[in-house]
Amino acid sequence: MSYQASQNPREDVRERLYIPELLKGLAITTRHFLRNLFGTRDTNASVVDRKGANLVTTIQYPEEKVQYPEGYRGLHRLVPREDGKPRCVACYMCATICPAQCIYIEAGEYDPADGASESRVIEKYPTAFVIDELRCIVCGLCVDACPKDAIRMDTYAHTPSEYTREGFVYDIPKLLKGPAVSHKSDPWNKRPGSDEPERQHLEPHVRVGEGLVQLKAPEHHSPKIIVSTDQPVPVVKFIK
Repeated sequence: MSYQASQNPREDVRERLYIPELLKGLAITTRHFLRNLFGTRDTNASVVDRKGANLVTTIQYPEEKVQYPEGYRGLHRLVPREDGKPRCVACYMCATICPAQCIYIEAGEYDPADGASESRVIEKYPTAFVIDELRCIVCGLCVDACPKDAIRMDTYAHTPSEYTREGFVYDIPKLLKGPAVSHKSDPWNKRPGSDEPERQHLEPHVRVGEGLVQLKAPEHHSPKIIVSTDQPVPVVKFIK
């Protein structure tokens, strides 16, 4: 129960001695200490939904981990194709749009003699793809700018700790992970015709430019000019 203070502490001799109030505070602290020490602790990841005698809400990481919400921007990953190669075509769009300039790409060209169907329709591929996670501001613009769905941030994992700065520089072997992704619109997929395949936008929002109403610019009426030649000197009159 909450502590009820007297109306006028100056007239209460017990409160002026401070010793009884000090013992009350120690009793409350001891009660909470013993309850949290020997009480049953609920390990529910949602702290507000925990039940039990133990009132400790600290999450014991790494044994306990918080469940990240949907859409959480975690570590980057390069999305592989079904043959294990990255879907990246080295277009430099992610490196260009990155406001922190933390992406570095070097491009190479596929050998025309390569017999793989993917290599015949793709001109370039990344020979080096490096992301400095220390400089990354986790804005997700690289994911939005990629035209081939080659980079994602759906790992639901934050950047782990390292002993050196070089450990935060992720290259292709560390980035290329996760399940392979294939779309019907991929140029290396064989289609019966040249018609655009049916596909559904992955973005929950509307693309820029869709559903816009064409607005007409207001018409500006120029002033009428009347030139009078009746007088010796030409006079120009402006009628608004």
